[in-house]
Amino acid sequence: MNTLHGKTALVTGAASGIGRASALLFAAEGAAVVVLDRAPEVEATAAEIRAAGGRALALIGDSSAEQDIAGSVALAIKEYGGLDVCYANAGISGGLVPFFEETVARWTEVLNINLIGTFLAAKHAALAMVKQKRGSIICTASVAGLRSGAGGMPYSASKAGVISLVQTAANQLSGTGVRINAICPGLIETGMTRPIFERARARGSERKIGQLNPLRRPGMPEEIAQTALFLASDASSYVNGQAVAVDGGLSTSHPIVIKHET
Repeated sequence: MNTLHGKTALVTGAASGIGRASALLFAAEGAAVVVLDRAPEVEATAAEIRAAGGRALALIGDSSAEQDIAGSVALAIKEYGGLDVCYANAGISGGLVPFFEETVARWTEVLNINLIGTFLAAKHAALAMVKQKRGSIICTASVAGLRSGAGGMPYSASKAGVISLVQTAANQLSGTGVRINAICPGLIETGMTRPIFERARARGSERKIGQLNPLRRPGMPEEIAQTALFLASDASSYVNGQAVAVDGGLSTSHPIVIKHET
């Protein structure tokens, strides 16, 4: 229970889903946590950590606004003495819109939050971590950033950008002791994906969710959080610049529906 003992972590998009699960796990493993989200429910994430005996501070802010990101890093340093882990997780889906109905406004919103916000978190976290000559930055990408078929166009492009950001930043940070990696979740039940699950339950087809991956099920936020914990910890000290798929095996092939004889 002390994997992150003595460390400080910043988690964006921590009001729900993967961010919330990761913040709770980081705290349970000994980290002091600063959580950021534009949704007021981020206060509940911090309150739950404190109720369990952990240390946490919440900020309501915009992860795509540089002043909010810089402020969250400054708060972590002021209150907890440094920043060891940054999980840039905040993101939106942008919906599934046909190619010719996409708009610049929709692309701009998705890219601002998913890609530029991730860049800002990585930049300001790295500025603090380089001074310490250590640190781990984690970014939420997606299997949609690996190939087509797992999300809308702006979402997929933004997540491919996150993967490229991680690869290029790892080299920009060469020799600093700061690592940066991405997690590529498959279909995970979060606030962002809840409509998919609710529609399936309404149709009575919930058992079909996740059927295209070899495990034949969707994932849970806590399963992504476990990978984030590994990347945050010293156990992953030689993992850098990677995009780690946590998707039940979905990205191992071009998905098809496998029919089994009964």
